[in-house]
Amino acid sequence: MNRYNRRVQVPDLQLPKYDNVEERVDREEGDNSNNNGVPRLITTENNVSDDQEPFMGVKVRRKASRHRDIKGDYLDVASHSYLMKILQKQGDKQVLFADKVLKFTGSGKMKRRILLITDFAVYIIDPEINALKRRIALAAVEKICLSELSDNFFAIIIPTEYDLLMASTRKTEIVTVLVEATKSASDYELEVAFSNSFEYNADAELVKVIEFEEVEGGVKTRITRK
Repeated sequence: MNRYNRRVQVPDLQLPKYDNVEERVDREEGDNSNNNGVPRLITTENNVSDDQEPFMGVKVRRKASRHRDIKGDYLDVASHSYLMKILQKQGDKQVLFADKVLKFTGSGKMKRRILLITDFAVYIIDPEINALKRRIALAAVEKICLSELSDNFFAIIIPTEYDLLMASTRKTEIVTVLVEATKSASDYELEVAFSNSFEYNADAELVKVIEFEEVEGGVKTRITRK
């Protein structure tokens, strides 16, 4: 797969269209370095077909996601010095994916976050204060949980820590990138689990259950404490 530097023009954040969430939430919420030693982005471009793993024969896909081009960097990371400094400090040089997402906190609030995926780790960054909130090594990720329906939710399960529940209209691309990156980094295939009801650790001592139900006009989503 060819990788090359790419600059992408990105419009203002468009929040994912959420289905009905039945929980109170607060909506406020080689050498790849240049001459200065700053990581140089390497992004990939590919085409996701309707039968591409890990979604073959399981996931009910939106028409818009069936043949969507993968662009990788939707934020033009190289133009944001604070993002480049974070990557440089951590020693990561290859950015596979970058975009804004919504992340659910343990209390049920939704927060705007930047999701970066490199060839070694997942980064969660707060764009309001330009700060790294969390870095998760790909080797620490056990699996990704999704429903079998057409919603935007996905959970990254990390047994040694607490899990991540997020939402993005580019969920298919995110999952595909994570699976491929994990396989390249550690030579094992990341599990992708499909179920219309699954548990996740919202924080160190709080387990929640998210349930999905297909209703007329969309998908109804319910999040409850276990």
